[in-house]
Amino acid sequence: MSTVLVTGGSGFVGVHVVLQLMAAGHKVRTTVRRPDRRDDVLAMLREGGAAAPESLSFFTADLTADDGWREAAAGCDYVLHVASPLSTNVPEDESEMIIPARDGTLRVLRSAREAGVRRVVITSSLGAIGYGHLPREKPFDETDWTNLEGADVQPYIKSKTLAERAAWDFIAHEGGGLELSVVNPAGIFGPVLGPDFSGSIEIVKSLLDGAMPAVPRVYFGVVDVRDVADLHLRAMMAPEAKGERFIAVSGETMSILDIGKVLRRELGPRARRVPRFQAPDWLVRLAATRVPLLRAVVPMLGRVRHSSSAKARSVLGWQPRSNDEAILATAESLIRLGLVRS
Repeated sequence: MSTVLVTGGSGFVGVHVVLQLMAAGHKVRTTVRRPDRRDDVLAMLREGGAAAPESLSFFTADLTADDGWREAAAGCDYVLHVASPLSTNVPEDESEMIIPARDGTLRVLRSAREAGVRRVVITSSLGAIGYGHLPREKPFDETDWTNLEGADVQPYIKSKTLAERAAWDFIAHEGGGLELSVVNPAGIFGPVLGPDFSGSIEIVKSLLDGAMPAVPRVYFGVVDVRDVADLHLRAMMAPEAKGERFIAVSGETMSILDIGKVLRRELGPRARRVPRFQAPDWLVRLAATRVPLLRAVVPMLGRVRHSSSAKARSVLGWQPRSNDEAILATAESLIRLGLVRS
């Protein structure tokens, strides 16, 4: 089997990618920003059911520095670039998020090219596709790009868009024989393996904790992290994936209120704190003046973005779990690991 480097193995998506690569028999390497994160990754792999990971090795590398990337990529057949700077807060200076995302992606690509890697698969985002546009009924697909001048384009969205643009430009002008595929996930849910998880998971945690008396009128696509990992492996191996983008979204767009309804229906008393009401937009805007976490929500109020995963299904045979299954798996894992209020 192949030798595969996964960047950011301590992250929510990264550790699931590592799990599936190991299960498929690949020799896996992963990067962590600090050597002490190795034990965290091993603990999450055990939680995910992995046996003793003899086929896994660790390298220390950070997206903001050159050190370690050449050594990590040397001898690899494939690189899955999953690592990305992510913050639940809106930074005062958007370059704090944009520069590490863009420059880190280019560091990984240069290292892969110099190492003779066959293909790099990058985890981008639906945020690089469906933002900054006027409302429309037609679903977004892989031919669309986010309009960076749009009012709803937050720094994280801009960072993912500019990083992916930079990757395609690099392949076109400096890539040599290096191949590129890109996965563009919607909101990522699914089983949590440890205390590190994505902002999407934080939504379910907040609902279960009863942190919000009412929820904002926000909508997004849903996909299970296990299916995101599976799509990475398919994009890595399939000849048809060369030079292509693939949206990872399971089904119809959901609101946060819809997610709450799923939790109450499936969890019963365990979802007793989940709010039942949607806050009016004016109240959310008012609260955002005092609660920094809500600032990123305001531009999203009432915006419904439909997107299609038809390409991933038809070209790569991808079959994702349902929205409800992804949301329920999120909640069950948070409860099992004691990460929500008892």
